[in-house]
Amino acid sequence: MAKPGNTGLRRVLRASVYSAQGLKHAWRFEAAFRQEFVVTLILAPVALWLGSSALERLLLIGSCVLVLVVELLNSAIEAAIDRVGHEHHELSGRAKDLGSAAVLLSLMLTTATWATIGWQRFFAG
Repeated sequence: MAKPGNTGLRRVLRASVYSAQGLKHAWRFEAAFRQEFVVTLILAPVALWLGSSALERLLLIGSCVLVLVVELLNSAIEAAIDRVGHEHHELSGRAKDLGSAAVLLSLMLTTATWATIGWQRFFAG
């Protein structure tokens, strides 16, 4: 059930503020997010040059954005686990490892996307 007073445009505006705060927190506290964001900023113009169609450009840039999305989710998992406590617990460790694995898979997908499109552009004629 929606909270009273949080409907329509007001809800959208509040959600936008919370999203902006999340991005601000990720930039401030998450080194991996900062690194991946900078790499995305560098690769986006390269993607516009490398991709020979709108779909290829979307795949190149979208795969980089996917890494950022997964990194945000991983950071959220880690923050929630750390809030509970810093003592070692098997489930906490598993949750953090699973989040890290998700980031790895997104990076592998991005690498495969860039390698495939780059190969087609330069070597497959």
